[in-house]
Amino acid sequence: MASFLSPGSGSAAGGRFHLAHIRQRALATARMRLVWVVIGFVFFALTAFVRIGQLGLAAQGPDHGAAADALVPPRAEITDRNGVPLARAFPAYSLWFNPHALGATGQPLVKTPEEVAHALAQIFPGQDYDDLLRLLRAGKPTYLRRRVLPEEANKVHALGEPALEFPRETQRFYPQGSLAAHVLGYVEEDGRGKLGMEQVLDARLTDQAHRAEPVALSIDARAQGAMEDELSRGMLETHAKGAAGIILDVDTGEVIALASLPSFDPNRGDLARNALVFNRASNQVYELGSTFKPFTMASAIDAGVITDMAVRYPAKPLKIDGFTIHDSHDFGASLNVPEALIHSSNIVTAQVADKLGGQKLRETMIALGMNARPTIELPARGFPIWPKGDWPRLRTMTVSYGHGLAVTPLHLAAGYAALVNGGIWRPASLFKVDPGHAPAGHRVFQASTSARMRQLLRLIVVDGTGKKADASGFRVGGKTGSAEKAGSHGSGYRNKTAIIATFAAAFPMDRPRFVVIAMLDEPQATEQTSGQRTAAWNTAPIVGRVVSRIGPLLGVVPDGRRDVDVSDLTPLVANGDGE
Repeated sequence: MASFLSPGSGSAAGGRFHLAHIRQRALATARMRLVWVVIGFVFFALTAFVRIGQLGLAAQGPDHGAAADALVPPRAEITDRNGVPLARAFPAYSLWFNPHALGATGQPLVKTPEEVAHALAQIFPGQDYDDLLRLLRAGKPTYLRRRVLPEEANKVHALGEPALEFPRETQRFYPQGSLAAHVLGYVEEDGRGKLGMEQVLDARLTDQAHRAEPVALSIDARAQGAMEDELSRGMLETHAKGAAGIILDVDTGEVIALASLPSFDPNRGDLARNALVFNRASNQVYELGSTFKPFTMASAIDAGVITDMAVRYPAKPLKIDGFTIHDSHDFGASLNVPEALIHSSNIVTAQVADKLGGQKLRETMIALGMNARPTIELPARGFPIWPKGDWPRLRTMTVSYGHGLAVTPLHLAAGYAALVNGGIWRPASLFKVDPGHAPAGHRVFQASTSARMRQLLRLIVVDGTGKKADASGFRVGGKTGSAEKAGSHGSGYRNKTAIIATFAAAFPMDRPRFVVIAMLDEPQATEQTSGQRTAAWNTAPIVGRVVSRIGPLLGVVPDGRRDVDVSDLTPLVANGDGE
């Protein structure tokens, strides 16, 4: 058979085979390169993961722990219930005297100690020249001042003294100044908490595991500021020597504000012997006078001694065992219980207590915690002056209107909370209470008795001695108390011008939320109080102003359309002021 292949056709086929072979080799080379790229990528990725793992292990070691610890303050922050900082750590400079800064020359200072002390006293006007001179002459390493401002450090540096150094330290700072100082306390130069919650929480605040977590107190900085401001105003208006105030949640026992005036600045470091650190609200005991009368009446209602509010009692001076009980004014021949509270009658209250009996009144006071230190976390808690043994007739009568038994204002606040909240006494606390976790407390008064007392306390403000506490729309109820201060060493009540003026209140009385206590120590009769020195004229107005300021802040909206129903009592009451 003849061949049909054209000339050169065999060489063309061989060329195609050669080209295919080249393409196969190129593809193989590309695949190999891709494999090496992938291998390289995997290698570097594994290397990176290994390095990350090494760093992770190192992070658990001591070096990283020290670095992390440096970011955590040496002492945890304290805040109010809303997170407002009350105490925190901050970096600061100190002034340190290093007598060895110039070497072993024997001369620690360039200038004389007198010249340096004089210059430092000018830079720091609060520093005592003699103290500075003594420290410089001693020639020992020591702090000359803590908390030096940068501009002050620059002035000291300009003196040209190498022995004056500025170590940078972390110190305690109270950004609100003296606000709630007696609640917080302060931190001493050695770093330990002193007084207040700084002392109580010292271990917790310095615990390395919890230093990054702030501690929230029950205090509301806004309410605290309002209370301190109005107490200060009251002191100035009456020339009082001191004051105390408390705002207490009646359902939880949370202390919303606790003030003692005069106050102190916890940012200062020289407070160890400062008399202003004494806490009048929780540590000083007083005879709180007529503020005790509602306790007596409530106890008598509970015991069935008072069953009819219309029953009248003689209101003429009462002579018992050579002692005469009298009222501040002549209120007529007789008074019923509502009138006795409205006019603040010692005579009628004493007769009610006499029928009640000393044992029952004593049991009531014990149930209210009046025989023991106040229950609160503060270390400064005053022990009451408590009549020992059985209470004879005269003792029962005098205690019924607030004499012969001395307690702190904090005792009074907790007692009034039980009086208006349905009858349950709960311990006061400076820790914020989570909803639904209030302490159970214990019952002191029946719920019906508490409801009756809310009516009576409201009447006192509407028609009686508490009129000046009537904050519009807030339905305030309360009781005045003006007690002569007991003399020292058993001298009795000789100083007729030295009194403790107190107003104990709660609001709103149709559904009580808060107790408010205001107390002035030795207020004087002034033009601002119309020449009067009793609680009706000085502490009642303080409470009225405080309630108006704090009510909206604490969620109590004023409402002039609401009030306590006292329609069954008003026909029994003849208007008029007493105390």
